[in-house]
Amino acid sequence: MTDILMPKATAVWLIDNTALTFGQIADFCSLHPLEVKGIADGDVAAGVRGLDPISGGQLVRDEIEKAEANSDYRMQAVIPKHVNKMQQKRKGPRYTPVSRRQNRPDSIAWIVRNHPEVSDMQISKLIGTTKPTIVSVRDRSHWNASQIKPVDPVSIGLCTQIDLDSVVKIAAEKKRIADEKAGIVPDEVETDVLAPADEEIQQPTKEVSAASVFSSFSELDDDSESE
Repeated sequence: MTDILMPKATAVWLIDNTALTFGQIADFCSLHPLEVKGIADGDVAAGVRGLDPISGGQLVRDEIEKAEANSDYRMQAVIPKHVNKMQQKRKGPRYTPVSRRQNRPDSIAWIVRNHPEVSDMQISKLIGTTKPTIVSVRDRSHWNASQIKPVDPVSIGLCTQIDLDSVVKIAAEKKRIADEKAGIVPDEVETDVLAPADEEIQQPTKEVSAASVFSSFSELDDDSESE
């Protein structure tokens, strides 16, 4: 059902101008029946001026007549023709409190150092800064470059950990796709360098038996006698 504008004011008008039940009015206005009863008794929404849903284009007279004739009937609000064309408002730049704005260059430096795959546009939306500021931090042309120290933006409240992880994940996936198209293969660990050491470790040790020990002693005795 389409949300009703000013539901309590609409309920006031329906109570004063129709013979609808509290339940019907409550369902149409998305209110609790007891709340509608309180409006009728004057305990709720006292002084609220009624709003005509018919002139407001939210309800037609035929629906009211059907509902008055049948207490079980539930009225249907008028659906605007342009409802499917309505688009959600795009999110604007993230607002940053004045007390934290001075920390944005530090956060930019942290992201650039730890996540170079994140684009300037993503950084701008994440912490609410401008592209020229990001560029100046990247090439160290910022007016306060000597005092900039990389700081995690989550630790100073410029963004949430969830938002940061999401941006890094998207950037990493874009980089992976771009590398695959360019034919760039990630570096693999060379195992040949470690092979000799592994062979030395895995080389079996010579077993020592009692016979070999006694034979070595007998050889020493023979040598001493010969001397």
